[in-house]
Amino acid sequence: MRAIVGLVFSLLLSVSSAFAQTNYPQQTVHILVGFPAGTAPDVAARILADKLTVVWGKGVVVDNLTGASGNIAADRAAKAPPDGHTLFMGGNSSLIMSVSLYDKVPFDPVKDFIPITQIFVAANLLVVPPSAPFKSIADIVAAAKAKPGELTYGHTGTGSSQHLAGELFKYMTKTKIQAVAYRGSTAVLPDLLAGRINMGFTNVVNAAPLVREGKLRAFAVSSRKRSVAAPDLPTMIEMGYPDFEAVPWFGFLAPAGTPQPIIEKVHRDTVALLAMPDVRKRFEDNGLDIIGGTPAEFADVIKKEIPYWAKIIKEAGIKAE
Repeated sequence: MRAIVGLVFSLLLSVSSAFAQTNYPQQTVHILVGFPAGTAPDVAARILADKLTVVWGKGVVVDNLTGASGNIAADRAAKAPPDGHTLFMGGNSSLIMSVSLYDKVPFDPVKDFIPITQIFVAANLLVVPPSAPFKSIADIVAAAKAKPGELTYGHTGTGSSQHLAGELFKYMTKTKIQAVAYRGSTAVLPDLLAGRINMGFTNVVNAAPLVREGKLRAFAVSSRKRSVAAPDLPTMIEMGYPDFEAVPWFGFLAPAGTPQPIIEKVHRDTVALLAMPDVRKRFEDNGLDIIGGTPAEFADVIKKEIPYWAKIIKEAGIKAE
């Protein structure tokens, strides 16, 4: 009798999984983004949302839930029904850095999510206003050492790659520079352009056009490799700062408990879209390097980077604000 019950239960699970796969999505899919419109994760999410709407025949919309370096969106996504109709465009600020910066976060980046695919990585540009007297990174360091605590840099919130880039810069140069937090890269830019803050590591999506127009002065990128959006800019490593890397990456995740057939479908369709020439061009035009890995590869990145950044954050003495 138990064997029969077990067989029936297994058949029901199989039918349920097949149904989920062939009938997903059944309603509008929401992609939660923890940063404002116009930022790299928002741009990427909207490119994919438009394409997925066509592929799936159901609406796919982007919801911007800003604040706390993506933690607000992460918390909402972690608590969403695990039916595939809520996806999270999650980045390393909330999935990696937050667990080391805060005593407690309301979600577990490993247990509360199922990674689907890592979508892109982008560089940050070290920029200053054109009115600034700095003509090189050495000038910034010299000014910071001459007047400890008087220079300022803008960032997009505690734990963001822009924040960690600034703190890593201070750590490596042994300087004191005051951090000023904003709600996203687009909020930092007006004060940078006006010279109300002295510098910032700003996302390439937002900064590169302003650099080309001469509205900002850039010295280097924070990635290990030069950016497709600013190939003439050297890396911080090239400028003499060994192992300097502080970049944002983002990918699709779903709440834990989401059926595996749905995970597989979202992964398969997303990766197929990322391989399309017009999608690749739109990503590259925005300075975003496409990844498009497997769920297992994405999960491995998360598990490896949590202890890696925990060590750096501890050694640099970086604290949540």
